[in-house]
Amino acid sequence: MKRIFFALAFASVLWSCKTASTSANDSKSIIDVVKVAVNLNDIKDDKVLVTITSPKISTDEVTYSIPKIVPGTYSVDDYGKYIEDFKAFDSKGSVLPVTKTDDNTWNIKNAKTLVKITYLVNDTFDTEKGGGFGQNDIFSPAGTNIDAGKNFMLNMHGFAGYFQDKKDLPYTVSISHPEMLWGATSMTDQDASATNDVFTTPRYAELVENPIMYAKPDYTTFTVDGMEILIGVYSPTGKVTAESITPEMKTMMTAQKTFLGKINATKKYSVLLYLSSMTPTDAKGFGALEHPTATTVVLPEMMPKEELVKSMKDVVSHEFFHIVTPLTIHSKEIHYFDYNTPKMSEHLWMYEGVTEYFANLFQINQGLITEEEFYTRMAEKIEHANAMNDTMPFTMMSANVLAEPYKAQYLNVYEKGALIGMCLDIIIREKSNGERGILDLMQKLSNEYGVSKPFNDNELFAKITSFTYPEVGAFLTTYVSGPTPIPYETYLAKVGVTKSMEKVPGNVFLKGQSPYITVNQQTKEIIVIPNMELNVFYTNLGLKGGDILVSINEKPYSLDNIYDMITESQNWKENDAITVKIKRDGKEQVIKGKVKFPYEEKGGLKATDATKTTLKEAWLKS
Repeated sequence: MKRIFFALAFASVLWSCKTASTSANDSKSIIDVVKVAVNLNDIKDDKVLVTITSPKISTDEVTYSIPKIVPGTYSVDDYGKYIEDFKAFDSKGSVLPVTKTDDNTWNIKNAKTLVKITYLVNDTFDTEKGGGFGQNDIFSPAGTNIDAGKNFMLNMHGFAGYFQDKKDLPYTVSISHPEMLWGATSMTDQDASATNDVFTTPRYAELVENPIMYAKPDYTTFTVDGMEILIGVYSPTGKVTAESITPEMKTMMTAQKTFLGKINATKKYSVLLYLSSMTPTDAKGFGALEHPTATTVVLPEMMPKEELVKSMKDVVSHEFFHIVTPLTIHSKEIHYFDYNTPKMSEHLWMYEGVTEYFANLFQINQGLITEEEFYTRMAEKIEHANAMNDTMPFTMMSANVLAEPYKAQYLNVYEKGALIGMCLDIIIREKSNGERGILDLMQKLSNEYGVSKPFNDNELFAKITSFTYPEVGAFLTTYVSGPTPIPYETYLAKVGVTKSMEKVPGNVFLKGQSPYITVNQQTKEIIVIPNMELNVFYTNLGLKGGDILVSINEKPYSLDNIYDMITESQNWKENDAITVKIKRDGKEQVIKGKVKFPYEEKGGLKATDATKTTLKEAWLKS
């Protein structure tokens, strides 16, 4: 999973079945199947009807559950809260007694006579209150959308559940839909009809890992090193098309495949991009969620194309590298994931941290960013990691990530987790004289384990040490499972990189995660936040809290194009001439002046030791 954090900062700114039988002497019994029927044609009150045809139940009672949590989210979301009017029926159509035992589970009596279950599903997008990050919000890429005749985001864990002890039965899913809507997915439709799709998976775990996005067809496909890639897009106004972003995605994913080399986990991969209108009932949690053969991405449609593509590169590159870990290399906690009473693995440093490190390393390795840009990214991660609890053992945080105080430290998986990957990479490079790095380690782990063979959590460090060096094992014990903060400068010095300090211009509209501007949702006007200490950009121009920003340099701005304004500001230079039209006390006035930036001291990294150039080049370019 990858969240886009600038979105958080500006959230306050924007707003019937026959079961075959065999004789007791027949050694090959026919396997039961769970059948799921989803009706996307007859939407009532923004709800979708789901019908589950039951397999043969041999007990008097059985439970049916919708997931409480799904892999990759690391949060309790209780998808069962979005289920209504749950009913169970026998073959005569009589209603069976049902008791809801918690938010996500229903107990069905007289289960031996059970034939089918029906219920209504509400979507999650229109319930987000905290910009997709509120206490009760479901992260949008893991959520669901029901917009009749326009879009359906089917993360299947929100629509289909499982029967007790029957998660390993095959699933057949039939989805009836309007003819003008097409389902983008990595699964293969086995029905030639234009209004019905049929998909099959060998077990429940694979069903929930295969999202489907129904919308007016807008997709592209291309092949990279034997992998078929699908880019599917839903843009409410048609502003963004799959074709418009495919060149950049193809360049990036080609580079990723080249970087990975021998690691190849799938023959088809889908990127499902949902662009939010940012209206009160639309998605607001921006970022992406990985699956073995797909990534769901949610971003605001109003983003300028340049920023959209940049964000796509950030989140899709991260999610794509999840095909290495945890999708190929993972522990038993993940392989046998319990959707309702989960036990979390100790190794988020690898699942999310190494993945995030690869998402940055491959870009310098493949020439997509400069050496200086790579250093800037790593320096920012050091700064962010130091602001977190640096003495909390990472393995302890990971195993307990669903509960406080560990949950509050989850975001460190993208910061310190990536830096753990960086330090391990440098150690392996140094000990192997530049010949091997952490990618080599992940290839060895992939060969040792793979998709169908999980490892024991408490055995991973020993296995990694056996594949590398004692120094790697010591690092893991001291800095990953221990409470000792990592001395990053010690490891960076091995490749000739040291810390540096410089003054850099800050964002005129944002200080950290605190914006200087807000938006009137009714009028869409952009307003300088009142009663806030403003930076030099505002004071130099005489702007005051409560001023409405009408236009800048003769270009009108409002909620509809606020991201254009933010993007344009990143191109301004110190002392550029600027004209701002404002409305103050109901009267418009024009202010002319020069751009002044709020400068701030920022730590960076710089290559300073030429004697370490060979090892540095092996680290970054090998």
